[in-house]
Amino acid sequence: MTRLTPLSQWPETAGTDASLRRPFARTGASAAIRVMIVDDSLTVRTIFKRMVESDPAMIIAGTASSAEGALAQLADAPADVVLLDLEMPGMGGLGALPAILATPAAPQVLVVSSLTMDGAEHTLSALQMGAADTLLKPRPGGFTEDYRTQLLGKIRALGSRGSDPMGNVRAPSFARPGLARPRWRPEVIAIGASTGGIHALGLMLRRLAPAFDLPILITQHLPASFIPVFARQVEAACGRSAEIASDGAAICAGRILIAPGHGHMVAQRRADGLTMRISSDPAPSGCVPSVDPMLSSLAEACDGRALGVILSGMGRDGVIGAGALVDAGGTIWAQDADTSAVWGMPGAVARAGLASMIAPPERLGDAVCAQASAAMPG
Repeated sequence: MTRLTPLSQWPETAGTDASLRRPFARTGASAAIRVMIVDDSLTVRTIFKRMVESDPAMIIAGTASSAEGALAQLADAPADVVLLDLEMPGMGGLGALPAILATPAAPQVLVVSSLTMDGAEHTLSALQMGAADTLLKPRPGGFTEDYRTQLLGKIRALGSRGSDPMGNVRAPSFARPGLARPRWRPEVIAIGASTGGIHALGLMLRRLAPAFDLPILITQHLPASFIPVFARQVEAACGRSAEIASDGAAICAGRILIAPGHGHMVAQRRADGLTMRISSDPAPSGCVPSVDPMLSSLAEACDGRALGVILSGMGRDGVIGAGALVDAGGTIWAQDADTSAVWGMPGAVARAGLASMIAPPERLGDAVCAQASAAMPG
């Protein structure tokens, strides 16, 4: 059982003192991450403020009890990351999200959502609109040290988007066009994403032409309770039916299968074609669902005749499976650093020399369409 550390035992780091200790300009990875907290609960604002101030690499840019108050402050006190409650009096967090994202500092938004179905609907809408990530708001007594570690990890990743996790300046491109197979039509499109991936996925899927008929597999890191809502979002984005994958589901033309929240998608070749199996085996990344088993299984089941696309996300999930797919003759594309909320997952496959294309989501969508219409089969 995780023990709760009393607030009184956390470092008493006031925002102004932290600013004096780390008076960095926003020019590199060493700069303090400016965080704004927007929640109509004074208790929640106080707890989050203490959590943020416990990390000397972060400072409080401001706190607000309403979206209107947050917008007023952001005009004069820019933030790199905004912790945003969606359900507040007035215009609310969801209504204010486009304006928050458009403020001069273009902050990353971490939605702190409830466990209710309405909370899932609103949170997924926010992620589709451009919020980068979500964190479930715990019930009373749930603000544990584990929760603080998770929160600070997300803030650190979102606030450090200008550099890679090691603090190095991003290289212009790691793409290896020579890996591409010209005039090659894949049997399956497999997409992996995490933090920031829902927005990118929507931009990509909207580029698919009505005649596009290749099966699509999607593994998106999300709480299990959010997956049904996510499936409906995918349907709306591309105008095609999207289903939560289950054991025995056929991987066939025109079908979109989404990894459930409790397991990984594993493709299998049977006499009647490709089918799906849901695996609960531990994945190297520790993620559930994980991108690696999806890509690795396609390398074997399709003899490499698959195209994998890795979108924005924290961590390295997907790099092992991408390596297996490329070794089998398949293709991997990755979202570029400039449009990724976090260039972790796509950056990992890019730096490993596995991506033949690194581009914004819209361009990836256009390229997927072009690949699907190739004259020669894989």
